[in-house]
Amino acid sequence: MTKAPVLTEIAFDDWLAIANVKARYCRLLDTKDWTGFAALFAEDAVIDATASGGPRLDGRDAAVAYIRTSLEPAVTVHHVHSPEIELDGHGARAVWAMQDRLTWPNGRVLDAAGHYHERYARVDGAWRIAESRLTRLFVDMRVAE
Repeated sequence: MTKAPVLTEIAFDDWLAIANVKARYCRLLDTKDWTGFAALFAEDAVIDATASGGPRLDGRDAAVAYIRTSLEPAVTVHHVHSPEIELDGHGARAVWAMQDRLTWPNGRVLDAAGHYHERYARVDGAWRIAESRLTRLFVDMRVAE
């Protein structure tokens, strides 16, 4: 039996470190730990939600400020799974399946699912999110009854 070719090799330590960055992303975002959340991103990070109707945000500080303003009042639950992580010449790339639920005090609820397409870079020896692009496959926005 012929073994399938490996597209890229990634050390398990790197794979696990990148997966932990994304796990922390969900937890720190949902618990509103904005200092910890900001530390997950490279200083020049780009967050692009234009494919799902959101903005493109250039730079960690601008991205975190926008996300904080948008989501601080909401109860949020973010889940990511099924990571596809590969090293490239400049760091690593990953695609994460995602699902989130956001509930605002006015009763508006967003249930959605899609993918994060991300690029990671080593900054001072640690993996950081350098670019994140959100695409959504499903969106249900409603007012809770």
